[in-house]
Amino acid sequence: MSTFTTTDGTEIFYKDWGTGRPVVFSHGWPLNADAWDGQLRVVAENGFRGIAHDRRGHGRSGQPWQGNDMDTYADDLAALLDEMDIRDAVLVGHSTGGGEVARYIGRHGTSRVSKAVLLSAVPPLMLRTDANPDGLPIGAFDDIRAGVAANRSQFYQDLSDLFYGFNRPGAAVSQGMRDAFWLWSMQVGSKAAYDCVKQFSETDFTEDLKRFDIPTLVLHGDDDQIVPFVAAGPKSAELIKDATLKVYPGSPHGLYGDHEQEFDADLLAFIAD
Repeated sequence: MSTFTTTDGTEIFYKDWGTGRPVVFSHGWPLNADAWDGQLRVVAENGFRGIAHDRRGHGRSGQPWQGNDMDTYADDLAALLDEMDIRDAVLVGHSTGGGEVARYIGRHGTSRVSKAVLLSAVPPLMLRTDANPDGLPIGAFDDIRAGVAANRSQFYQDLSDLFYGFNRPGAAVSQGMRDAFWLWSMQVGSKAAYDCVKQFSETDFTEDLKRFDIPTLVLHGDDDQIVPFVAAGPKSAELIKDATLKVYPGSPHGLYGDHEQEFDADLLAFIAD
């Protein structure tokens, strides 16, 4: 296993596949780097270097009591890039991972980064406020916390249907995908899972997005039941200079089937350009 240790003593696990220009993936909540295996393989098979880490508290990384906050997530990503001396990287963030990428750029700049990809990402802000009426009410996130605290195993099984749109009429439900989602989710410590809800829902990334000074591809399905399209993708694309927005009609939050194949093609075209 490849790991490094952060300044606060937390061990971070990462995968490093292939050679060439580095493409660094940040995963969503409550998953881990395994959720990116398909994309790591695709980029490595096409002449790039795929790198993905388990966020602290998730997967095979350490589960400290402290540090389950967006600033520390971004600093852990910075530590990974420093540890591996990564340069000219493409940062790819899905969902909460998109927030991690945004906060990384907001805190650490783009000296090691040449492009960014935000897929169904939580920025600029998920929470409904007077200034952000398209967001979700705080009660929606309170329900997530309650589910994690009460019976997280059943909660994650139920969440998988919304995540991949399996609850939609005519959806091609994959029990294997639901099982994989549950397995990845059960590997996150309950403390980290609970704390992270506040981070992905209440963190305002507006100023971080304004600091982007690299080409950025923003992609979002308009049937996303986890991160509402109207409050996320289009608004992020407006805030990021030199951003390109692509909408996936009818696509869910998670990558699966035709949606995953289309994203893979878009990702390869963007990083090869």
